[in-house]
Amino acid sequence: MSYLRFEKALMTNLEESLPKELLRTNRSGAYSCSTIVDCNTRKYHGLLVVPIPELDDDNHVLLSSMDVTVIQHGAEFNLGLHKYQGNNFSPKGHKYIREFDCDRVPTTLYRVGGVLLKKEVVFQHYEDRILIRYTLVDAHSVTTLRFRPFLAFRSVRQFTHENSTASRDYSEVENGIKTCMYAGYPDLYMQFSKGNQFVFQPDWYRGIEYPKEQERGYASNEDLYVPGYFEMNIRKGESIVFAASTTESRTGTLKHIFQKEVDERSPRDNFLHCLINAAHQFHLRVKDDERYILAGYPWFKSRARDTFIALPGLTLSIEEEDYFELIMKTAERGLREFMEGKQRTVCLYEIEKPDVMLWAIWAIQQYAKECGRDRCDKMYGKLVADIVQFIVDGKHPNLTYKDNGLIYADGGKDKPITWMNSTANGRPIVPRNGYIVEFNALWYNALKFAAGMAADNGYPDYAERVEKVAAKCKESFLETFLNEYGYLYDYVDGNMIDWSVRPNMIFAVALDYSPLDQQQKKSVLDICTRELLTPKGLRSLSPKSGGYNPMYVGPQTQRDYAYHQGTAWPWLGGFYMEACLKLYKRTRLSFIERQMVGYEDEMFNHCVGTIPELFDGNPPFRGRGAISFAMNVGEILRTLELLEKYTY
Repeated sequence: MSYLRFEKALMTNLEESLPKELLRTNRSGAYSCSTIVDCNTRKYHGLLVVPIPELDDDNHVLLSSMDVTVIQHGAEFNLGLHKYQGNNFSPKGHKYIREFDCDRVPTTLYRVGGVLLKKEVVFQHYEDRILIRYTLVDAHSVTTLRFRPFLAFRSVRQFTHENSTASRDYSEVENGIKTCMYAGYPDLYMQFSKGNQFVFQPDWYRGIEYPKEQERGYASNEDLYVPGYFEMNIRKGESIVFAASTTESRTGTLKHIFQKEVDERSPRDNFLHCLINAAHQFHLRVKDDERYILAGYPWFKSRARDTFIALPGLTLSIEEEDYFELIMKTAERGLREFMEGKQRTVCLYEIEKPDVMLWAIWAIQQYAKECGRDRCDKMYGKLVADIVQFIVDGKHPNLTYKDNGLIYADGGKDKPITWMNSTANGRPIVPRNGYIVEFNALWYNALKFAAGMAADNGYPDYAERVEKVAAKCKESFLETFLNEYGYLYDYVDGNMIDWSVRPNMIFAVALDYSPLDQQQKKSVLDICTRELLTPKGLRSLSPKSGGYNPMYVGPQTQRDYAYHQGTAWPWLGGFYMEACLKLYKRTRLSFIERQMVGYEDEMFNHCVGTIPELFDGNPPFRGRGAISFAMNVGEILRTLELLEKYTY
């Protein structure tokens, strides 16, 4: 039996099937996303969603959905599904679904009387082209298919409504049409591998509703434009390929292109393969020489901190060192432009955040472990040394190196400067300022790694200087952060000491170089286990601390106040499990394997085959936020690799 397979009983029960989403990407920023029953429930959903840099920095929904109608003996059976106002679903095509499978490509099997129709979907890599193959598996009489496209031509952050500005013009192209609703947008080409009749029948479908937007406290209604429909006959055993694209397709090649894309897909037949597939979905190629990691779908961009945290797991842990190097080539250019005060040409957001460079060194450190110190030094030795010197020399505009060896970050009271970045009324909800615990744990780790690299590669004088800074940092770290209760303060800023039990202290245990001794590490880990650990990662705040708010639900403001006040994050769980293995070795293997089961459950929930952004901090630990999140997928992959190393 297939791994990611859902039977008729689940598919026809909308309470169970509507919350399950499906994502396909082209690795160039475009995506296709909906629910497994093809009913859009978010404004971000769409069959063809593409970036249009000429307009803005957002993605845009061109083709929202495509309704297919099976016609036999004059009777019409519409396989589409839309939610309208008043909790009305129409035309309820989900009742014809026999099964859904997405082991290799998403495949839906419909049964309408004696008709068995199979639909398979792929997104062509590096092209803004979605391909759908319809195969008539069985039929006992003449069968006609009718295709009705629903067009949006809008940003993912907006809605479209019936208006007189939208152009109804279209032009015939090979086996289809091209159309464009508004100036500034590219043409949308809708073509088939087979000749067909297009019937121009323009209309607006009004009051389509997106329940996920309702849940999130946003406006949730829009109207979609349907220019008409395509119609053609199909024989038993015949396949027809539909292409929606921003460029014209050669229709004679569509069947070949579709099969080629299918052959290139690796099956999602187990937990690991699902995560590898999800890892590849974060790949972003802007130009031939620019590669990025998207922080998540459907609304995140390429953020610097997320890139460096996710990178080792998304590449090195699945033996894709070459892709690590491609990403780092682009990222290094961005880091050097920042250090040299040059105008940035790299689209890596938030590179100025004070901990970003420290995470870059951590990512390089993981590369050294996988590929060897010699190779690492040749590739990144100078970058590591330059970053350390840049910070020590006081050149970082958002980070200050102090005489006590620690680093001090200012401005956190007015704007978020750490990964805990939620705001209300423009101010940080978790204002962290001064000596921040994970910044200084990463700093100590970076110093020790840089010194070791220098010593190994014939720079003893430099290594000795950096070791002295590290020794001073270690002593001050213990004096500053370690408290009488055996855990670490979250941040210290003069007389302001944050006693909250937060997961940021876990890095001081998990990193390869720690300022803590074994007993101190165990004490910190024990408190994280007792107060922060869930089946979905570490909570962002202990239930015993003031302000605990673990349920990420409701309108935007309500969710902002919960975002880092008790919600659980799998990527933090990755560092927790690394700390467990370092401290307790093989004795914790079964415990960590059980933790992995909690993540594998998610392969069948939320967005099928991947891990969402965060989870509620209380049972039943529901997935929330972005449907697929790079740091979470990366850290789970890295944990699986660590498990394998300790097992064998």
